[in-house]
Amino acid sequence: GAVLRTALGRGVVRRALFLSFFISVLGLVTPIFVLQVYDRVIFHAGLSTLYGLVVGVVLAAVFDYVLKQYRARIYQSLGVRLDVVTTEALFKRLLHLPLAELERQPAAHWQSLFRDLEMVRVRFAGPIALLLVDLPFVLLSVALILVIAAPLGWVIAVIVLAFLLLAWASSRKAKARAGEEKQAQLSRDGQVTEFASARQVVKAQVLDEAVTTRWREAQHQSIEATLQRSVSTDRYRDLGQMLAQGATILMVTVGAFAILNQEMTMGALIAANMLSGRVTGPLNMLVGQWRTLVAYRQARLRLDALFQSPIEKSGGIPLAESKGELEIQHLQFRYPGAVNDVLVALNGRVGPGGLHGLVGPNGSGKTTLLKILAALYEPSEGRVLLDGADVAQFARRDLAQWIGYLPQAVQPFAGTIRENITMAWPQATDDDVRRAAGRAYALDFIHDLPDGFDSQMGEFGLKLSAGQRQRIAL
Repeated sequence: GAVLRTALGRGVVRRALFLSFFISVLGLVTPIFVLQVYDRVIFHAGLSTLYGLVVGVVLAAVFDYVLKQYRARIYQSLGVRLDVVTTEALFKRLLHLPLAELERQPAAHWQSLFRDLEMVRVRFAGPIALLLVDLPFVLLSVALILVIAAPLGWVIAVIVLAFLLLAWASSRKAKARAGEEKQAQLSRDGQVTEFASARQVVKAQVLDEAVTTRWREAQHQSIEATLQRSVSTDRYRDLGQMLAQGATILMVTVGAFAILNQEMTMGALIAANMLSGRVTGPLNMLVGQWRTLVAYRQARLRLDALFQSPIEKSGGIPLAESKGELEIQHLQFRYPGAVNDVLVALNGRVGPGGLHGLVGPNGSGKTTLLKILAALYEPSEGRVLLDGADVAQFARRDLAQWIGYLPQAVQPFAGTIRENITMAWPQATDDDVRRAAGRAYALDFIHDLPDGFDSQMGEFGLKLSAGQRQRIAL
């Protein structure tokens, strides 16, 4: 909410409403022009009146064009600001999430959040935004119909009520289908991400058929969910169009009887019919765009949940100098949603100094314990002390200066070797880089490369061997 308010700024909605009001008023000029021509000009042969009316309606059309262009510029600039502010805020939020939270969801979930931002932009700076701004001013057209064609008042009321009921029914169906489609798309995208990450294993183990079967199933579910949503959307869209046609037929039929009974004029019927189009048009668009509104609502809920989730500690007491003594007290840890604890009532001390080995069978919690010692995970119970102080009171950035963690699976970033080495310390000099590479026993193989430290590592560092990637990461 705060990010969105920052992106929207102040006064944008007010300016849009102000412009939309005058655009709606100018849109009433043409029906009034038709009414006057039929009832006054043609009936009384008033050519001078016709010339005046033509000048007036042309000026109104010009002003209408200018105001619409100005409003379009407002929404264009708003769309750019939304993209810049929200994407940066989302990326920063992801970077500050705890590791356990990032690992709780698949990569496809985090990627989908950026597509959710597209729904936010469409809602506030797209066609749906113009529709929602123009929708309240439909009442102006309804009011004018009641003034110039009172016998048609009950007809327009029935039409508006019918469209509102249709929009309500469309919203209920859209809510039911949108969630299913989103989950199916996430499953399909997850299969693509999984293949991209494990493509070496797929080729080495000849897993083509297994991967294809999993992909085909996920793709089938996605297509089925999209098809069901599309069928529902098309049904309500066609119903809206049929209802708009029925509204025209009903308006003309009732108006004809009113004219025969001398309750209204021919010009009033034609003008009222034009105005009814300005009423049914936005309402029919609302029926068709309700899926977009539902998708925005669900995207907003997901984004709000992300921005309300806890992040890593950013403040706290800075570390001056560390002796390097780690102590664990009554440590327990359980993964979210798991039944059993991975670590139970652990106590011990590591350091200062020395070389230590952590030994145990697969799944015994060795990697989990290391992540807790590095403050990447928070223990379920107990605590970790660094030089006698609880690590929970320190900021993650400060702790990273004293506690380094190198995972088993190393994934360097695309770029040069030098860029990867200096990513956390951009101000490092060439001597610093060479000294670090020497201590990691990477200097020899780097010097053997044609471009040395300027050699490209490729995606995930695949241009280097696994051992070379580990030394660069170290």
